[in-house]
Amino acid sequence: MASHNDLGKQGEEMALVYLVEKGYKILHCNWRYSRFEIDIIASKDEKLHIVEVKTLHAPATGNPEDRVTKKKFRYLANAADEFLHQHPGFRHVQFNILSITLQRNKKPEFFFIEDVFL
Repeated sequence: MASHNDLGKQGEEMALVYLVEKGYKILHCNWRYSRFEIDIIASKDEKLHIVEVKTLHAPATGNPEDRVTKKKFRYLANAADEFLHQHPGFRHVQFNILSITLQRNKKPEFFFIEDVFL
């Protein structure tokens, strides 16, 4: 497996712990439809949360959240539409980005951006 895949998997595992500690109920991890994927689908406060996780090692050029492009957001929206079609009943949906920066000999830095719209 490529090192960026390992980093992504590590980040998603850290994101799960982070979200559970914040009171989110994890519904699905790496939910796929066609060529689309949602990293984490969770619920909290009667909302469905679509969470895109981005992880980088510092120092890196830019921040992890900067890697979520408009194209990536469109893919998330398409995947979310299909998820809602397959799992009706959610009235409120929110898109979030969980950015994780890893630094040698330091605790990971989490930056949670809620209710994103690109």
